[in-house]
Amino acid sequence: MSLSQEPAFSVLKDYLVCGYKDISNDASAGFSGRHEVGGNAINTSNGAGPTNLQTFLLASDGTVLSCLPGFWNSVDLVREIEFANRLNKVWNDPKMTHTQKNNAFSQMHLAHIGEHSMQMVARSRMQSFDMQHEAKNNLYTSDTILDRASAASILSDERMMKRSAMQAFKTTDRIMHERMAQRPFVAYTAFDTAKFAKYGRPLYDKNEDFRTADGKFIDNGRIVDKPPEAVKDKELIGKVPDQVMQRRERRQRKNAQEAYNNRLWGQYEQNRNEVKKWGQ
Repeated sequence: MSLSQEPAFSVLKDYLVCGYKDISNDASAGFSGRHEVGGNAINTSNGAGPTNLQTFLLASDGTVLSCLPGFWNSVDLVREIEFANRLNKVWNDPKMTHTQKNNAFSQMHLAHIGEHSMQMVARSRMQSFDMQHEAKNNLYTSDTILDRASAASILSDERMMKRSAMQAFKTTDRIMHERMAQRPFVAYTAFDTAKFAKYGRPLYDKNEDFRTADGKFIDNGRIVDKPPEAVKDKELIGKVPDQVMQRRERRQRKNAQEAYNNRLWGQYEQNRNEVKKWGQ
């Protein structure tokens, strides 16, 4: 998602007061490579990278109307902003009791799932690695799974992934609204972001700065079939697991040792050539 893309840009500029918070050190944060403001942007699915980014839609007093975990298509984001405006009217209705407002909130979130277009639903398929993560680690507890037997099958046969995903896992737009329905009109300061945004693996990174606009990898200006080696050593931000940092440090030590050995070998070859030259 790029907030500078239309139609999101005009809606955000004209109708909302926007702000941001750095969550890289929060307990709810996943991890990824650093992505600069002026870096490349490429398309991804709705709800991808839920622990890397959350977009909150708030009432003027800081009450949470909706929260979109991960990245979202610009068109779909606008639809959710329009829906949040309807919820805002409920929240500010002086004729409704607090209980009535809460009930309306939950009912509206669940009903809104059925209002999503087929295109939006198609853009909201979970990433395959997130499905695998849920099936492997949360098979009997995850609320992202519809059919646990089908979800389990992808662990033994990756060819089942595409076929099983349609019936085994909920789409991220549904997951989001079902979870929001359980959190009617909660203050932002009390919102349980870590639990709300938890699904899939904590790492999400498409390596945008190493890709062309159409998603192909580039290495020193050349199109390549796989991520370049530089991807492995780029700066990571967020709650990076210790084992990830340890693997990176081992790889860096190995690369440094190989570079040192190559320098020694080059120096040896140069000296040997000099000796041969003197012998002649």
